[in-house]
Amino acid sequence: MWYIAFPMTILCTVQSVSKSFGTRTLFTHLSFGIFAGNRIGLIGPNGSGKSTLLKMIVGQEKPDEGSVLPNRGLNIGYLPQSCEFEDVPIASVLEGEPHLVAKWLSRFGFTDPQVSAAKLSGGWKKRLGLARELIRSPDLLLLDEPTNHLDLEGILWLEKFLEREAPTYLLVSHDRSFLQHTANRIIEIDAAYPKGIFSIDGTYSEFLGYKEQFLTGQLQQERSMATKMRRETDWLRAGVKARTTKSQARIDEAHEIIEEHEALRHRNRERKAKVDFSSSERETQKLLVAKNIAKEGLFRQLDFTLSPGVRIGLMGPNGSGKTTLLRMLAGETEPDMGTLKRADALQIVYFDQHRTQLPLDMTLRDALSPTGEYVTYRGKPMHVNGWCKRFLFSPDILDLPLEKLSGGERARIAIAHLMLQPADVLLLDEPTNDLDIPTLETLEESLVDFPGAVVLITHDRAMLMRICNTFLALGNIEKTEFFPDFARWEASLEPPEKKEKKPAPVIKREKNELGRVEKKIAETEQEIQRLNGLLSAVAEDAVKLNEVCTAIGIAETKLEQLYLQWEDLEKKNQLS
Repeated sequence: MWYIAFPMTILCTVQSVSKSFGTRTLFTHLSFGIFAGNRIGLIGPNGSGKSTLLKMIVGQEKPDEGSVLPNRGLNIGYLPQSCEFEDVPIASVLEGEPHLVAKWLSRFGFTDPQVSAAKLSGGWKKRLGLARELIRSPDLLLLDEPTNHLDLEGILWLEKFLEREAPTYLLVSHDRSFLQHTANRIIEIDAAYPKGIFSIDGTYSEFLGYKEQFLTGQLQQERSMATKMRRETDWLRAGVKARTTKSQARIDEAHEIIEEHEALRHRNRERKAKVDFSSSERETQKLLVAKNIAKEGLFRQLDFTLSPGVRIGLMGPNGSGKTTLLRMLAGETEPDMGTLKRADALQIVYFDQHRTQLPLDMTLRDALSPTGEYVTYRGKPMHVNGWCKRFLFSPDILDLPLEKLSGGERARIAIAHLMLQPADVLLLDEPTNDLDIPTLETLEESLVDFPGAVVLITHDRAMLMRICNTFLALGNIEKTEFFPDFARWEASLEPPEKKEKKPAPVIKREKNELGRVEKKIAETEQEIQRLNGLLSAVAEDAVKLNEVCTAIGIAETKLEQLYLQWEDLEKKNQLS
């Protein structure tokens, strides 16, 4: 475990905790501390136990082994993934003096304290739930997927709010941009690490560099151990008998080496879902043409063409008509005026953010392959055992009911259904909700490679910036605009008076980040120069030469990542 302790007051200790549900193990002997001033981003694959761990800290779940030890009298606030309220005025949800309740509701953007809490949208329920916790002035705030159901404007608001109001928190999130802007410490739970956990003090981008360095070293260790294992296996096969204490010790050591190699091999195994959309490979350039379309109260005079390679990101606050437009393109609703012309036999695949709710007592087998033991993928049959492995499910749990799976694992089932349908156009409404970061990255790669057209709604800024080549801003019925990139759309959100005062629409944090990245580029280049200078000195020592070459490779990869960050920040800095 990579662990750097903060020289601060410890608030809570998680000590060697283990948790299983039936035959399914979430984590074993997990240990870390939470210190005052920590702003922790907790990440990990779907089903690794992140939400369960939060519930343990707040006292809603008990570990099978180990202990969670909060300080005596520690005041913990907890915001779960889903916030549901009774049909009561929002003011009655918060506990406190009337003037204090009014103050907090105002700070969270609520204008009418008598609005029914039960009738709020998912995003506003998140705001109300957060207000309910913060009014109690918690010493430690736990947030489980706080960006789910928020639009981009809501996420930007939350980032700034946490920076001002919450000095110590632990949040579970798969939103990489949100993690970058809110966390000063990253903890990842993953079986890829020797103790099941990897923790560093620093930003998410810094974490990625340390993680790559660690895993590269672990891979080198596996290769070195493989040589030892082969030698010891050959020795054991020679039939040496344990006639002496020395022989028995050598046999025991050989078995330890074999077991250690197997453990390393297991940890280094790739754990990414295989997401690959089926394309119809149609060559038509005009797949769908929207001409002067309008929807009362949302947008009007909207014109665009979907061609192969066009990837539109739909932007705007909740209620601005993004999902309505997607449903219109899918043919589920009609525009009030204007026309939508589709190519003959156009194949559209629509991913609904509310996803058809599968019964929780349904088995994973029936959910993945409802028509029998085989699915048809790209015109070929594939057995359910192979199909489930593509999405990181073990065939051993095919008979497990869906209620035993995490939200992210259920989201992978929805992606699996999507992949079975050939498409000219993909319409995706919040496909990233609940997906873990490795699956998000694989989904991105598949969308980049998809030859058809994509229309995407997501609050994941990293995905928007990587996938989309056009951004359509909704929310102002008088002015519907297209932007060529995310940065220009983001700049358009600032009030005119602020734009006049600023030479460029780049926030101070981005300028500071640019300077920090430039400094790290210089440091990394110096390190590569130093390592290259060692090559001649170690040329005759094969082991040291390999170590230096590996270190150079790691440093060069880090430098490449830093330059990509620098280019992105520099583009934003040059906008006027």
